[in-house]
Amino acid sequence: MANRIIFSAAEDSFHIASRELEDCFGRQISIERLGPDVGVFAAPEIDLADVARACDEHRIVLIKHLSAEAAVLPDPAGLAERALEIVTERESPADLSVQVWVSGRNRFEQGPAEIAGLVVDRLRDDGFRPGRAGHKHVLSVCLTPGEVLVGFNEARLALSDWPGGRVRLFRGDDQVSRAEFKLEELFQTFPVELPARGLAVDFGAAPGGWTRIIRQRGLEVLAVDPGDLDPRVAADPGVRHLRTTAGEFLRADRRRLDLALNDMRMEPLLSAELMVTAARHLKQGATAVVTLKVGLHRVLATVDRCLELLAGEFEVVAARQLHHNRKEVTVLLQRR
Repeated sequence: MANRIIFSAAEDSFHIASRELEDCFGRQISIERLGPDVGVFAAPEIDLADVARACDEHRIVLIKHLSAEAAVLPDPAGLAERALEIVTERESPADLSVQVWVSGRNRFEQGPAEIAGLVVDRLRDDGFRPGRAGHKHVLSVCLTPGEVLVGFNEARLALSDWPGGRVRLFRGDDQVSRAEFKLEELFQTFPVELPARGLAVDFGAAPGGWTRIIRQRGLEVLAVDPGDLDPRVAADPGVRHLRTTAGEFLRADRRRLDLALNDMRMEPLLSAELMVTAARHLKQGATAVVTLKVGLHRVLATVDRCLELLAGEFEVVAARQLHHNRKEVTVLLQRR
C-alpha cells in the first residue's frame, strides 16, 4: 500500500512543486490537488522522512509543509474521536501540537479555531496535553473544499511548526517594511547562529527592514543602497548608510564581514553571482542570505543553476520558498 503524504505549497507555485516531486521520486507517484495550496501524493516505498530529506537537501524547494496522512473524513463531525484514536494508536506522547488550517473556502459550519478547540478538549479529557506548537509530534488537520485531511507525524519532518506552514508574525509599530517578515521567518525556521557582535552588509537595504532586524541581533550594518533609509533606521548609530550600488561597494571596500544579506529585486543568476563575489569579503564560516526572485517560468532550472553557482563559495544550508516569499526562494548560506 502506498504511503499518502499531505503537502502544501504557494497557490501559484503548486504545479511547479508537483513537478519537483515527480522529478525527485519518479513519474509513478500519484499527485492530487485538494485545495488551492494543498495536495496529497502517494508513492510506494516513499515515506514522509524521504520527502523531508529531499527538502533538507534542496532537491525540493517549493514545498512549505508536510504531514503523513492518517485519516480522511467527509466532514469534521467525528474528527475529535478520530483524532484521539490516531494519537492513541501511534502511542503519541502526552504533549503534542494540534494545528488546524483551511485550504480554499471553508464549507463547514465551524471555523478552524472552533474545530481545533473540540479536538483539544477531547484529547485533554483522555489525559493528553495538546498545544498549538513547540512539541515533538503534531496532529495536523486541513479543511479542504471536499474533505478533512488528518495527518500525524514528528514535527521535525513537517518543515514548519505552523499550520500548513503558514507562519503568522506580529507587525510591530517599529516595523519598517513587510520584507522583515521574510528574514524573521528564516530565523524561526532554520537554526541561524550569528555572532553577538560583528559587521554585516545589507545589499539593497532601503528602506531598512532587514538592517533593523540585524541591528536587533547586535551586529553593526553597512546599509548599501542609493535610495533613502527609513529615518528611524538611518538614525541608528550602528548603521552606516552607503549611497552606492552593491557592485561599487564590492569593488571599493576591503573590510572583512560577518554577514551578507541580499534581498534586491534582481535577476536570480545575477543575485547569485553577486553573492559569489561577496563571499571574498566574508570571514570563514560567515553567514549569507539571498532571496532569488525566480518568478514562475523555468523556476526549477533557475534555482538549480543558482545553487550550483553558490556552492562554489558557500555551503548551501537551506533553500526554500517560505510563507512570506512571493515568487522567490530564500537561500541560507555559510562561507566555506
